[in-house]
Amino acid sequence: MNTPVINILGNRFSEIFSVPPTATVAEAVQEMNRRSVGSVLVMVDNKLMGIFTERDVLTRVIGANLDPGTTPINRVMTKNPDTISPTDTIEKVMSAHSGKHFRHLPVMDNGRIIGMISVRDLLRYLSDANSEKAKKLADYIESGCCVT
Repeated sequence: MNTPVINILGNRFSEIFSVPPTATVAEAVQEMNRRSVGSVLVMVDNKLMGIFTERDVLTRVIGANLDPGTTPINRVMTKNPDTISPTDTIEKVMSAHSGKHFRHLPVMDNGRIIGMISVRDLLRYLSDANSEKAKKLADYIESGCCVT
């Protein structure tokens, strides 16, 4: 669990999906659907202003009876979201996901967004890591290690 977040990001540095704070909720949702993602960053001149997620659509827009076509994203986004650094450990990210119920965390390096880590990314990484460990253990056992 001391593996740094950068190992999960891999080559996905360019996959940063964002909208301006003047975009409507409908425009943000269209971008999320087009990219098949559960969140978009709200940015101005490469500066992180907020994050908008599927959960925000349900609770802050639909739940509040707001019109997605006319509601600006800056009205319903999470302002100044928590971020993580590429050197933060997977353990720290898991703690943020479970403790604060975040599903998406922007990754910042020297004040610049370099990616996004989702719960799905973590689950995929942990599944792959555990599958590899299980395979090595099975290979070890099958090699006759334990036969006396």
